[in-house]
Amino acid sequence: MWWPAPNDDKAFGVVRTAMNRHNAEMARLRFSAITSADGYVNDADGSFDWAVPSDELHAVVNDHQREIGTLLLGRRMYEVMRYWETAPGDVPGPGGEFARIWRDSDKIIYSRTMDGVFGARTTLEAEFDPAAVSALKALSVRDLGIGGPTLAAEAFAAGLVDDIHLFAHPVIVGGGTRALPDGIPMRLELVSAERIGDVVHTHHRVLR
Repeated sequence: MWWPAPNDDKAFGVVRTAMNRHNAEMARLRFSAITSADGYVNDADGSFDWAVPSDELHAVVNDHQREIGTLLLGRRMYEVMRYWETAPGDVPGPGGEFARIWRDSDKIIYSRTMDGVFGARTTLEAEFDPAAVSALKALSVRDLGIGGPTLAAEAFAAGLVDDIHLFAHPVIVGGGTRALPDGIPMRLELVSAERIGDVVHTHHRVLR
């Protein structure tokens, strides 16, 4: 995976060119989250046991995940998701399929405290660099995904997120970690809404 050095004129030439291109010509950065009905990814105690997906929902998530070439993850999200590095991929059903999709994706983990990462196709970065992510979007053939509300807040603040996918479960937790950041106003366009069992999936596009 190619990353621009801080003083790499060629790299930032790519970024400037990318910013001048129409979004349709670039890979898009997607933020996806499984949430409660009141917009939290976990409750005040950090629990998200209500968010275990059904096979039907898991299959839909797999379809979305298959379109993503590179995942950007914070430390906590990586620790939750690293299970899929060793989960059996040869079993039938959406779980086995997701394990294969996960291992076929490139992953960039952002953490100042981790000494290393586990699994193939995974790299570690200490800081989230908006210019580097812009360059990656310009060079990528497939879309990028970002997971974890803390890391995603940095991408939202930098104006890098293009699409928001929320999977709202029928539960109100009353507090915890919000899926979307406070203090960053955005104008959105509703692309689609669908019911998956008792979960509502909405896809919004960020308007510039």
